[in-house]
Amino acid sequence: MAERIPLALVDDGLPRDRRGRPLRDLRISVVDRCNFRCPYCMPEERYPRDDGVPDAAGRLSPAQIEVLAQAFVALGVDKLRLTGGEPLLRRDLPEIVARLARIAGVRDLALTTNGSLLAARAADLRDAGLRRLTVSLDALDPALFARMSGGRDAVADVLAGIAAAEAAGFRSIKINAVIQRGVNDDQVEPLVARFRGSGHVLRFIEYMDVGTCNRWDAAAVVPSAELVARIGARWPIRALDRAYRGEVAERWAFADGAGEIGFVSSVSAPFCGDCHRARLSSDGRLYTCLFAAHGTDLRPALAAGDAALREAIGAVWQARADRYSELRAGLAAEPAPARVEMFRIGG
Repeated sequence: MAERIPLALVDDGLPRDRRGRPLRDLRISVVDRCNFRCPYCMPEERYPRDDGVPDAAGRLSPAQIEVLAQAFVALGVDKLRLTGGEPLLRRDLPEIVARLARIAGVRDLALTTNGSLLAARAADLRDAGLRRLTVSLDALDPALFARMSGGRDAVADVLAGIAAAEAAGFRSIKINAVIQRGVNDDQVEPLVARFRGSGHVLRFIEYMDVGTCNRWDAAAVVPSAELVARIGARWPIRALDRAYRGEVAERWAFADGAGEIGFVSSVSAPFCGDCHRARLSSDGRLYTCLFAAHGTDLRPALAAGDAALREAIGAVWQARADRYSELRAGLAAEPAPARVEMFRIGG
């Protein structure tokens, strides 16, 4: 086991985990409810209603989220992303955005949404200080979209949300699509055709074994290399350098200048070695990996003051050794371990 380095002895005064990875990116889940029932995240048969999900009384307040974010920023975080569940279900989301946007040292504040409620809220979020959006969209075919969202909404509402975000001033929106073989792999080319040249960045994400209830099967994974070949055969593309170390998506540019496209390959090409992301659940638990089984409750430290909070976060990060995606293949023959569900901590 690697020796833990005392917080005060780290070269720049900031914590590193046991693999030398800094803390740079915090995903903040503001709500663990969702209005969709996507089968790879929150399947209808397991969650027909919101039974068993903590109500509003169990969630962090906007002020608590701000204080927690400030502590993470003091430890090196400069990127914040609001997630869910579906974050637009929180009526006080603009207040949360405004509080985070004013924290000195935050260079990137973004939000991930399914887009179904975005049309009515995009302008308020922009006014509050949000500058980047990611919208999840797994299919353009209306019937398939309805099946994949658990019959909870229509693809037209998501597209209307993207249009409203454009009108509000959001540029280069990221459009995320999780592709499953035999489910929505026929949507790849339609999605590329729809967003190519739009100024937005479509990203294809390999189907992952997040949580414990999505019945993940490796045979349903469509490797990014396969999609690169398919897309490149129709629209020539060329590889781009990553914008920064730790960027999860491999970037490709259309040869004709119609923008770029991305591929997140955490199954076929794990990137644990450069992972500098932490995740905060809506009830104040810190998770150091998307595939973690347990989180650390930060509420006691939050109540104890800024110094105690920073020390608690630093200690958790220094003890971190997560690299699940690199170990996935070796764990395949073992019973699936308990893992936090994705809708509780975001993607």
